[in-house]
Amino acid sequence: MAEQKLFAGHAIKRLRRGIGVTQMAMAEMLDISASYLNLIERNQRPLSAALLLRLAQQFDFDPRTLAADEPGGGAQAIRRRLADPLFADLEIDRTEVEEWLAAAPRAAEAFARAFDRLHTAGPAAESGAEADSLTTVRREIARWRNHFADLDAQAETLADELRLGAGDLYGAIADRLRTRHQLSIRILPFDVMPDRLRRLDLHARQLQLSEMLDPASRTFAAGYQLAQNEARAEVDALVRGAGFTDRIAERLYRRHLLSYFAAALMMPYARFLRACEATGYDVELLQRRFNAGFEQVAHRLTTLQRVGARGLPFFMIRIDRAGQASKRYEGASAAPLVEAEGRCPLWGLHHAFDRPGQLVRQLVALEDGTRWFTLARTVQPQRHLFGGVNAEFSIGLGLDAALAGRLAAARGIDLSGEAVPIGLGCRRCMRADCPQRSAPPTGRALLINERERGLSPFNFAGD
Repeated sequence: MAEQKLFAGHAIKRLRRGIGVTQMAMAEMLDISASYLNLIERNQRPLSAALLLRLAQQFDFDPRTLAADEPGGGAQAIRRRLADPLFADLEIDRTEVEEWLAAAPRAAEAFARAFDRLHTAGPAAESGAEADSLTTVRREIARWRNHFADLDAQAETLADELRLGAGDLYGAIADRLRTRHQLSIRILPFDVMPDRLRRLDLHARQLQLSEMLDPASRTFAAGYQLAQNEARAEVDALVRGAGFTDRIAERLYRRHLLSYFAAALMMPYARFLRACEATGYDVELLQRRFNAGFEQVAHRLTTLQRVGARGLPFFMIRIDRAGQASKRYEGASAAPLVEAEGRCPLWGLHHAFDRPGQLVRQLVALEDGTRWFTLARTVQPQRHLFGGVNAEFSIGLGLDAALAGRLAAARGIDLSGEAVPIGLGCRRCMRADCPQRSAPPTGRALLINERERGLSPFNFAGD
């Protein structure tokens, strides 16, 4: 896939001001004209690979931070916030957003933080400090596009080393934990550990796993423990760099990074990407090849953003039957479907509950004209004993319909044909003729006419 252009004017300007040089001085150091540097800082020119290399050499910084440090998550993320009905009458276009980011990146970041804080205060969102922590962590993951190159590289090296010693990854991890970290793995019966799936007993030097874990989950749990032992320095650096102000967010982020390492150990980047391209990103085939679960593979697909070896830009979301999202990863997709608090009941993500274990394919179109090809399938975490509560979730995967032609799951579907029109939840949807509507959109006055009734039970004023 062709590399995306990198516009990072705000980051270059902040770098220049941080070292205290003028545009003229920096331009001379980079062997470019001051006018060209001015265009770059205003996001009117992208950074070339050669210039990016010169910047790294001259100023000793990590180029990956340019893509991970966009105010408010970048232009796409700002535009998603501005798609809220509250701003519908302002008609702010893409150019205005890009000019705002270039001219006042800190103001754009302040707007994003304020909007997110107000958004989590709504009745459908989590409450209190927990909501702020979850939102903060999601935004930090989105800043990195859910790709952590250092963790991927370390996990890939370790995975290759483990493969040399044994063909069984779980056995190899168990052996390494025992020989290098004096930790043994013990599988405990359900009645001994009824309310835990994993527990580290430092006194007994044991990683205790529930018998309820399937083989893929056991490998993941063992990999998670290995990450705690061998990737601590890299994880600590990422957590410090995030600059969280509360302990809950810090711990949530650390858990995500450790889980990331465990998944990267099970599905090493280069081998996994080659398998994706060879199989047409066939999720069920990838499950078998890497001895992983559906949800594990789905999450891994959102992380394929290595410079020079990018995969397709997937997003992932996990919901329960009530439509509550418990996981959402935007990756590099810029999909508004991920962060929206509401979801459309016409989306196949909800229909998957009617077809347990089957893959639901759907081509959808949003109000802004973007088209997405989505896949959904139910998963059930580890089951309890007969008669207990068994959880069930729907996992949604998706990407821009224009890129979906490479997918095995898209075969037989006309990706340029008719798509199901959906919205981002009734409160944010302006489709006036939707018979599925359950509430009027925010900011629109209801129109009540006792002599007639339209397709929707809620008629509302237009722009």
